Amino acid sequence: MLSAATVAFPKMSDSLNSPDRPYPLERTRNIGIAAHIDAGKTTLTERILFYTGMIHRIGEVHDGATTTDHMEQERERGITITAAAVTCEWMQKKDEGVCKLFEEKKQRVNIIDTPGHVDFTAEVERSLRVLDGAIVVFCGVAGVQPQTETVWRQATKYNVPRIVFVNKMDRVGADFQHVVDEVREKLGATPLRILIPIGAEDLLKGQIDVLNKKAVIFVDDDAHGSTFKVQDLDEEQSVLAEEAYAEILDALADVDEGLGEKFLLEEEISVRDLKRAMRRATIANKVVPIVGGSAFKNKGVQYLVDAVVDYLPSPLEIPPATGQLADDPESSVVAPTDDKGKFCSLAFKLWADKHVGKLVFFRVYSGTVSKGDIVYNPRTRKKERVGRLIQIQADKHEEIETCYAGDIAAIVGIKNVTTGDTLCAQKFDILLEPPNFPEPVIAMAVEPRTKIDQEKMSTGLGRLMEEDPTFVVHTDEDTGQTIISGMGELHLEVIIDRLRREFSVEANVGKPQIAYRETITERADGEGLLKKQSGGRGQYGHVVLDVNPNEKGVGLTTKSLVVGGAIPKEFINAVMRGVEEAMTNGVVAGYPVVDIHVNVTDGSSHEVDSNENAFKMAAIFAMKDAFKQANPILLEPIMDVEVTTPEDYQGDIMGDLNRRRGQIQAMGTKGNVAIVKAKVPLAEMFGYSTDVRTISSGRASYSMEPASFDPVPQNIVQAICKERGTVAA
Repeated sequence: MLSAATVAFPKMSDSLNSPDRPYPLERTRNIGIAAHIDAGKTTLTERILFYTGMIHRIGEVHDGATTTDHMEQERERGITITAAAVTCEWMQKKDEGVCKLFEEKKQRVNIIDTPGHVDFTAEVERSLRVLDGAIVVFCGVAGVQPQTETVWRQATKYNVPRIVFVNKMDRVGADFQHVVDEVREKLGATPLRILIPIGAEDLLKGQIDVLNKKAVIFVDDDAHGSTFKVQDLDEEQSVLAEEAYAEILDALADVDEGLGEKFLLEEEISVRDLKRAMRRATIANKVVPIVGGSAFKNKGVQYLVDAVVDYLPSPLEIPPATGQLADDPESSVVAPTDDKGKFCSLAFKLWADKHVGKLVFFRVYSGTVSKGDIVYNPRTRKKERVGRLIQIQADKHEEIETCYAGDIAAIVGIKNVTTGDTLCAQKFDILLEPPNFPEPVIAMAVEPRTKIDQEKMSTGLGRLMEEDPTFVVHTDEDTGQTIISGMGELHLEVIIDRLRREFSVEANVGKPQIAYRETITERADGEGLLKKQSGGRGQYGHVVLDVNPNEKGVGLTTKSLVVGGAIPKEFINAVMRGVEEAMTNGVVAGYPVVDIHVNVTDGSSHEVDSNENAFKMAAIFAMKDAFKQANPILLEPIMDVEVTTPEDYQGDIMGDLNRRRGQIQAMGTKGNVAIVKAKVPLAEMFGYSTDVRTISSGRASYSMEPASFDPVPQNIVQAICKERGTVAA
């Protein structure tokens, strides 16, 4: 059971707040808006900015006029590509019969609108790393979709408290209760209905405020949804509200000690008691408040923002940031949320702005930073001066003098910073954990059309790689081609488009290539000997090792079992470097090798001719020798694919997926549409967006996300090896 003291309700903390900060910590919220593609995240963000007074005209995604989708590519495609940060103010109003926790006080809400497409999942990952809470948006018709589950897992990894907004309740087929049930069954959460939509589809007109047992009705004459009235519930609404109220009471009594005692002693439980208990339980990730409405039709957004303030945490209510000393991975250092503490922040995003240059987005966890201050980077051991500080409003910039604990802002002009770096005070040696990013799964060759484009392309690719941790550039040693790698076709398509528009580079691109992997399936021994003598000092290194299959996803692990000084201690590190280097090229088709455990068991040395390079090369030879005997296999990325289609086309869709080596996992229906779930190799999904539209006369849609790496069939292996000019092992 969650103790009432586990999550303390925020109090005015003058000792933690600087007297100069515009908003105290307890009235600050850092939230993200995340969901599956096309669930309505950007539309919701636009409404929040409108109702908080940040903008005075509502822009629409389909018009390319929203605040947070400011890139040309976003406006043309109608999707979010990069996470955009905005800051707004919210004043909760005293409506008759409606009790708020923070009445008549302005709240500062920092919002990051994140992409929904799987190709840009890194934007969600790094945003959730620095946020205190999140609104997860669900489509009222589609419910829990594949990318929703990915976002949910990412939020769980970083212990981010969540509120669910069931959007698009105005659409045909919307079912609020069905989505609530899916959140419980598919995500394993405890959803508590706090604002239930009144009506659905064309009859959507408001919300039931469950805790206050009131109806919030939006006035039809107000197209912007700014006007609403609070009134008593009718008989049908009262039954629904009482049922949801009892559910909330039972759930909170089970997880909150303070409310549980009152419940058992049959004491009076006020709305304020319930709200405080729900706040504690939400912050502890025990429950998830759930709200229904329609962002596009301007219904239900204001009370959602109230719920953000009421139930999601301030920077004071999350655990303080913890890191380690740069030289001691086992150490633990705490950065408490306090304006008067030592400065500590995490650089979570880099962006090349066309007006001001390189922007470094950062979240301050402790202390403050002002223009002219010196910040320290523990990774590089270098100090840099802060030239300018900017409060980001999507693509607009507002200069500020000081950034306080709990704030999100950007620094202009500092160098030698990468995503995930800690920026802190000079005398505060702390290294925060950076966000983790997935490995690229697709690659293609790119070459400039003219010599003039060559230098510009190198500069552009370098800057784009700085911005995006999932975008990798390297040169193929055999062909000399520049190879770019990313998370999907759309990801690389956007990169090429940005090269053309932002860096004026015209480039030719090759056919996309899959980022295959290799591994072994059996234990094997390997021996490597480097022995060269050509007059004077020679080269001698001798390594014996054994390789074993590792658990999936573990990567490379090593252990030295050398005894008796067969390999001198000073050369063991060189052996391990050789082992790591050998993992970059397998023996099947030359792809990186994954998930292997290596024991270095024996070897020999020469008192004159042995050196680090000799043992490194001997280790590489030993690894290659072991690979050949360990039954190596080629692995390919497998995608979870979900296709939503009218039932008339279900058979054709399934047949096409089977032809693509897909394995059908499940079939189901929602209303009058069929849903087909399958696992399909990424190599077979190129061009699928066009094909699925052709098969279904443009009426089907699909989504996919990485699932695993699985063995490649032998006939496919032969074709891959032939294409790469290698011989299959």
